[in-house]
Amino acid sequence: MYLLVQLARFQKKGLHANAQMRTRDIKHYCAVKQEAEKLLEVAINKLGLSARAYSCVLKVARTIADFEGAEDIQPAHFSEAIRSQSLDRECC
Repeated sequence: MYLLVQLARFQKKGLHANAQMRTRDIKHYCAVKQEAEKLLEVAINKLGLSARAYSCVLKVARTIADFEGAEDIQPAHFSEAIRSQSLDRECC
């Protein structure tokens, strides 16, 4: 189901998945609401996330929200994406 959401979202952009989003797409589709800003700020500072890693967190959070059928990305989606990013860093 979430893949259909992504296909519909990007049909006019020549993309088919959140992972392919460019900077302008991320700004549009991965809006960070006020309640999640502090969470992301702490993650950036504590984990030392690069700009690239931050973009990955936003894309993963959008995918998690899509998977749950949520129109907006919630703080819990960002939390899960941050945990995923920190695990990726430990494995690599």
